[in-house]
Amino acid sequence: MKPYPLILEPILKEKVWGGRRLERLAKRLPEGARVGESWELVDLPATSADGGGGGAARSVIASGEMRGLTISDAALALGPNLMGTLRSAPDTGGFPLLCKYLDARENLSVQVHPSPAYASAHPDALIKHECWFVVEAEPGAKIYKGVRQGVTRESFARGLRDGSAVGDLIEIPVQPGDFHLLPSGTLHALGGGVLVAEVQTPSDTTFRVFDWGRTGRALHIDQALECTSFGPPTQTRPVRAGAGWRSLLGATDAFTVHHLRLMGDSEQEIENAPAPPLGGPMVWMVIQGEGTLESVEREYPHVPFTRGTTLLFPAALGRTRCRVARDAAILEVRFPLPVSR
Repeated sequence: MKPYPLILEPILKEKVWGGRRLERLAKRLPEGARVGESWELVDLPATSADGGGGGAARSVIASGEMRGLTISDAALALGPNLMGTLRSAPDTGGFPLLCKYLDARENLSVQVHPSPAYASAHPDALIKHECWFVVEAEPGAKIYKGVRQGVTRESFARGLRDGSAVGDLIEIPVQPGDFHLLPSGTLHALGGGVLVAEVQTPSDTTFRVFDWGRTGRALHIDQALECTSFGPPTQTRPVRAGAGWRSLLGATDAFTVHHLRLMGDSEQEIENAPAPPLGGPMVWMVIQGEGTLESVEREYPHVPFTRGTTLLFPAALGRTRCRVARDAAILEVRFPLPVSR
């Protein structure tokens, strides 16, 4: 079976803070549902009851010969032609990336993910580095990222008890096109009126410390205080795409994120196997625009994409041309370190 760009079927998650904005990304939402998350690429053998609803969560391929197969099925069918030199996630055994869209109609809970120190001491807790790219934002919208200078574990714990902890958080205004890295251990929350694309390491471990007066969802204050990095984050200003057609937004030791700007009525050959240190498969999240992916050697049928499409490019994909019908903005996710299998 020849590799081809794989369109992935989204998995929708209703959330108390969700809305209907994901319809603008061509997601088919259940009537009347408040949908907060669209899991675009996921390969988890288990999820938390709060985050993923419990049980496994695995993306299903929506196009071509492998339609109906999961990513895990595709890995078995294609072998190294899918993963190349990239290893599966060491903790889950699945694809080492999780991509989502989040629609925050209301504020999300203030939360944190396990720090490296916490994860090393608790084998069931997984590190979760993530990043946000702001797709849409209402006037005055903001995010919460990190704690202010001088806030300590003890003073923040007091603030949680007396209701003043929100004042300890750093508020950052946002607008479409802003990009923020959120290393594990960073307290954070999306503010209401924000739609983001989220790229993260494949973990569903979240510790919630504050939920804006909403009841019915558990808080994990002791674990969160143990995980939180006190002191302001290294990045409070947003990163924005440069003027070129391809610009780096950010990188962790697990993935890199670039912003692609492709003009309508144009062509661009897609290089999926650049020289080291990059390697392995590649992911596209189409933020806007539409077009078609074509095999230069005619190895697979044309693959159309539009706003909201998420694609997984196998590592051994042949030369591919992108024909753009309408101006496109795309998040491109690659893997920094080719590791021998």
